[in-house]
Amino acid sequence: MTDLPESPDFPRQAYNARQPLIVFDGVCVFCSGFVQLILRLDREKRFRFATAQSPLGQALFRLHSLPTDDYDSNLAIIDGAAFTKLDSFVAVMAALGWPWRAAKALLILPRPLRDWLYDRVAKNRYALFGRKDSCEIPSAELRERLIG
Repeated sequence: MTDLPESPDFPRQAYNARQPLIVFDGVCVFCSGFVQLILRLDREKRFRFATAQSPLGQALFRLHSLPTDDYDSNLAIIDGAAFTKLDSFVAVMAALGWPWRAAKALLILPRPLRDWLYDRVAKNRYALFGRKDSCEIPSAELRERLIG
């Protein structure tokens, strides 16, 4: 069921790599809002979610060379491919189908510009949108799709 590497640093999880996964900052109001948006738009309930603070989220961040002490990027794993920054948003929206697939138009922007734009929001997300003291208690809908 899992395609994750086995090692002492990698927690054994019931993660099916064939299901798209979004790893997000669980204390970030903006990031949690994005998850709520995907919960509403993902009518087929394909996406699974993990907080970056969870053992699975930490392991996946390490696996994809992302820092585990600062969650300035989310991570989306879709069809075995990992996406970060604005490319993560585009990949998630594209996986939802039309009309959300139109987000692919953002790929016209050169990667350095996409990353710069993403980094500006990510670095200021707590000041702009707020921060929770801890990961919130998930709704029933999120609970059934939250792993890690």
